[in-house]
Amino acid sequence: MRDLGKLEDLPQEYRDALTEQNLVPLWPSLRGVMPPHKPQPRTQATVWRYANIKPLLIEAGELTPIEKAERRVLVLANPGHTLEKMQASSAIYLGMQLLLPGEWAPAHRHTPNAIRMIVEGEGAYTTVEGEKCPMSRGDLILTPTGMWHEHGHDGTEPVIWLDVLDLPIVYYIEASYHEESGKQEQIKKSDESKYRFGGVVPTPMFERSEKRYSMYRYPWCDVRQTLVTMGQDFPETDLIQVTYINPETGLDAENILGFYAMMIRPGQKVSLPVRSPAMVFHMIEGESVVAIAQQTYQMGQADTCCAPGYTPIQIENPSSSQPCFIFITDETPLHKKLGVFENRTKQAR
Repeated sequence: MRDLGKLEDLPQEYRDALTEQNLVPLWPSLRGVMPPHKPQPRTQATVWRYANIKPLLIEAGELTPIEKAERRVLVLANPGHTLEKMQASSAIYLGMQLLLPGEWAPAHRHTPNAIRMIVEGEGAYTTVEGEKCPMSRGDLILTPTGMWHEHGHDGTEPVIWLDVLDLPIVYYIEASYHEESGKQEQIKKSDESKYRFGGVVPTPMFERSEKRYSMYRYPWCDVRQTLVTMGQDFPETDLIQVTYINPETGLDAENILGFYAMMIRPGQKVSLPVRSPAMVFHMIEGESVVAIAQQTYQMGQADTCCAPGYTPIQIENPSSSQPCFIFITDETPLHKKLGVFENRTKQAR
C-alpha cells in the first residue's frame, strides 16, 4: 500500500494558509476515511442488561414527572460513538421508555422513523394517526416519519418498551426535527386484522393501495406462531426468521432500518452471514449466547446487544427444552438504498 504524506510534513505557513481559506489537504487523511479492504467501524460490540436498566428507569419515573420529561427514556449508548452522541450504531438509536399508569405522553411527530418493541407490562397503547395500537410484550408498533403519535396508559402497572429510531442518520444529514400537537381523536380501527393471515384478505372491505404504511401494529402472538410453524414445517432449515414488511407492497416495514424476528431451537447454534450493516439483538423470550467476533454475551430475557457490521456473529440457544425468540433490527434497507450492502460470507475465499 502506498505510503502517503502526513500533515506535519507540510510547512506550518502552508497549513495556516490552507486553514485561512477553509481548505484541507486530503492525502494525510485519505486512509482514515477510506481504509483498505474493509471499514473500521466505531460501533463496538456492546450489551445492555435489562436487569440493570429497569431499576434505573423506575427510579426515573419517581424523579421526573412525565410533564417534565415528555418521553421518559434511558438511551442505550454505544461507547464506540461516545455516550454523548446517544447512538447504538451509525444509523440506529435505542432507548428504553417508561410509561406509568394514568400517564399520557403528548402527541408529536418527527422526521426520524421509530418503532416500539414492547418489553414488559399491559394496559398502555400508542395512537398513530388516530389508530389505537394496544401494547403487549413482543408487539412491534411503527411510528413512521411524519406521523402523529402519542402514548397513553389505562392499566395498573408500569409499561416499558424499546424505542428504535434511525435518528443518528437523519440528524447527520441535518433533517431531524419534531412538531407537537394536542391529543388525537381515536377515529381509526386497526388494519392489522386485514393482514393477519398471509395470502387472504377480506373481500368487501379490502382495496389495494400504494400506501407506504398500511399497518402500524404487528402482534407478537401472530409472529411467534408463524416462527413456531416454520420451525415445524422446515426441520432441515437452521435459520428460522421472518421479516416485518408492509403487507401491501412487500417492502420493508420502514424506510431506513430493517426489523426481523428469529427463533432458535433448543440447543441449536446458528452462524449469521458476515454482512456490512450493524445489527441489534433484543431477547423477547428465553436465553441465548451471542458471540460477536471475540466478544461473548450471555443474554437473558429483555437484554439487548449491538454488533458492528463486517463482523462474524454466532447465536446459541443454551436451553435443551425451550426455543428462544429474538427481535433484530439492522441497517440493511439503508445500505441497499445506498448501494453499499455487502454479504462477505458469500464472497469468502
